[in-house]
Amino acid sequence: MNYSILRDLAIIIVFAKIFGLLARRVKAPQVVGEIIAGLLIGPSVLHFVDQSQFINQMAEIGVILLMFSAGLETDLKDLMRTGFKALLIAMAGVAVPLIGGTLLYMGFYGFSAAGTQEFYTALFVGVILTATSVSITVQTLREIGKLKGEIGQTIMSAAIIDDVIGIIVLTFVIGFKNPESNPGRVILNTILFFVAAILIGWVIYKIFKLADMRYPHTRRIPIMGLALCFFLSYAAETYFGIADITGAYVAGVILCSIKDSSYIAEKMDTNSYMLFGPVFFASIGLKTDLKAIDGGLILFCICFVLVGLVCKIIGCGLAGKLCRFSWADSLKIGVGMMTRGEVALIVSQKGLSVGMIGSEYFTAVILLIVVSSISTPVILKALYGADDKRLKTANAK
Repeated sequence: MNYSILRDLAIIIVFAKIFGLLARRVKAPQVVGEIIAGLLIGPSVLHFVDQSQFINQMAEIGVILLMFSAGLETDLKDLMRTGFKALLIAMAGVAVPLIGGTLLYMGFYGFSAAGTQEFYTALFVGVILTATSVSITVQTLREIGKLKGEIGQTIMSAAIIDDVIGIIVLTFVIGFKNPESNPGRVILNTILFFVAAILIGWVIYKIFKLADMRYPHTRRIPIMGLALCFFLSYAAETYFGIADITGAYVAGVILCSIKDSSYIAEKMDTNSYMLFGPVFFASIGLKTDLKAIDGGLILFCICFVLVGLVCKIIGCGLAGKLCRFSWADSLKIGVGMMTRGEVALIVSQKGLSVGMIGSEYFTAVILLIVVSSISTPVILKALYGADDKRLKTANAK
């Protein structure tokens, strides 16, 4: 065993908690401090901790637990009510960034004919921008007590659908470059996953409901719930080619209606708060080495970040308005959907492995993840704070 990982974990936990508390002192969400802590102890500044496979795996467990908890806190009635709205928002949240990213690359490096390598690279840059990582938004909404509202449920639902659509788009784009790829199979697998989730999920729900009635408020219920979370995460990735966080969220949704769902969420929060959560959020900062940015890429990186943020806000925000949300709530939806994280990294790594993009663009992706991860919680909190202030002023009158 490499015992340096214990030292790394100790550094991550201490710095993440210190900076998390500092963030709360300045009225910012705690996750902002944890991400900044990762930047500070990573290669960019102090270089106390390097990225490793172990930390990456711990971070992946962290986001799985976070999405499982989000599923547990889901109100199925709200989810059904926002289903069509979430679908429309997700579709806009994929289409607008896809077009924006493609045009951005072509604007920098020239317009190319369809079928050329440059065209596929431009298209893949757009695919990277379609990804949404709702985990940071979920944590922020939970901190300010807005997760269970209609806006929070719409964002979570749209992000899950966004993930599925993004995978389908990714497969199609790779299929254009690699004739051996079968986009139809991915569509079929996606449909099969959700059909299986509904059918098997109903059976699992009944089993957990009976167990909960017989052994209420006992630790065996959260333990079995955690096992279900891990298994569905594994099954989603291994058997259906869908992101593991989708499986984790579905596991939470299956159990969200049993009486002890809040008890399960409480136990999950303990694990997430003490270890896996800080590792996940700090790992975002650890992945960034600002020293590796080449001068010629700085302008592209800045534009890549701006286009990535603005396209999500425009696409999802306008779709929210079409769904009859107010302008203020539409803006919250757009901001909530602009975070990028593990999905963008997975898409980028896939592009590198099949030769669709060069390694030099990976820095731009990391910067987008960091900027969106830090700015989204701050902006969301400010938007909700403004609403609360207006409400207090109206009540005072």
